[in-house]
Amino acid sequence: MKNVIATFVLTAFAALSMQAQTVTGKWKTIDDETGKAKSIVEISENNGKLYGKVIEILTDKKDAKCDKCPGADKGKPIKGLTIIKGLKKDGKEYSGGTITDPGTGKEYKCALKLNGTDKLDVRGYVGIQALGRTQTWVRVK
Repeated sequence: MKNVIATFVLTAFAALSMQAQTVTGKWKTIDDETGKAKSIVEISENNGKLYGKVIEILTDKKDAKCDKCPGADKGKPIKGLTIIKGLKKDGKEYSGGTITDPGTGKEYKCALKLNGTDKLDVRGYVGIQALGRTQTWVRVK
């Protein structure tokens, strides 16, 4: 009986450790200028690629629309908008996809990399990664 309990505890601990080491899950975005939380983005995997959807807006702009977004996203509510699209695992980071800034409607190349277990470095850039900026998002527990 002790072996069964020990096995269960170790399995549960391993599962929690694996969750902490993945970029999938819910992340709180932080405004660069104010340092305040802006939204919650849920990152999920579909067919080996990552996508991130705004699931909650934490500011007073809860009904804002992406009026400057290109294409099919133009005029859609920011809440529910998929802003990260098509990233693939590349070593310790995910890249090869895009991120949209709903405030400006601009689309950038994107790279994600875990920074510890509860922080995610999100880099948006034009051309090469050196020509961009990084935001650090915090995991929502």
